[in-house]
Amino acid sequence: MDLTRTLKNVFKAFIFALSFLFVHGFNYEFVTCGSSVKLLNSHHGVRLHSHDVKYGSGSGQQSVTAVESSDDHNSYWQVRAKTGATCSRGEPVKCGQTIRLTHLSTGRNLHGHHFQSPLSHNLEVSAFGEGGEGDEGDNWVIICNNQYWNRNENIRLKNVVTENYLHVTGDTYGRPIHGQREVCGYPSPNELNYWQTMEGIYIKPSESPPGSQPVEDDDESYKLHKHIEL
Repeated sequence: MDLTRTLKNVFKAFIFALSFLFVHGFNYEFVTCGSSVKLLNSHHGVRLHSHDVKYGSGSGQQSVTAVESSDDHNSYWQVRAKTGATCSRGEPVKCGQTIRLTHLSTGRNLHGHHFQSPLSHNLEVSAFGEGGEGDEGDNWVIICNNQYWNRNENIRLKNVVTENYLHVTGDTYGRPIHGQREVCGYPSPNELNYWQTMEGIYIKPSESPPGSQPVEDDDESYKLHKHIEL
């Protein structure tokens, strides 16, 4: 039985990987539409995370936190076009572009609210919607310094509705999500709302955009995490 389960898991991982093009060792420097990535808060060293645990206050929607583990499968987010729009698979995301981040495990979108966050009393950030569809609060602007969102740079995400930045205060939750950090919306940019892409499945574009540069193959930060988790 254990062998059968193991083979099934290997097969699922193989099919999942095949559904994306050029997923491992792909040396391309930009984040692209359709990619599934983990986002690291650069100051605290924690990854953006969600799970089917709801807030006990505020919106009562699915909670969004940050975790230290690099191996948690609940930390993958898919890069998608803003609400009501589409983007071409593998198209590089531009600085200043509005996107959605859809939680891969639950199909809900990273969402900004005017409710207070539970611990710091900033603004709540939740995961909202069903099947990847929610509302305008799911839209986030990529704030970065170049033409495109570079996988090796710090960026900020600014919510279109609240005009607050995706932020980690350092406050930690108790049970049932003991030790996880609060993620919230914060009104001004600072070092606590810098994010960088880490592990992930990156979709290759059909053509490189102008000004792109090759990335060395031995730079492990540009490769899919060795353990594909489903």
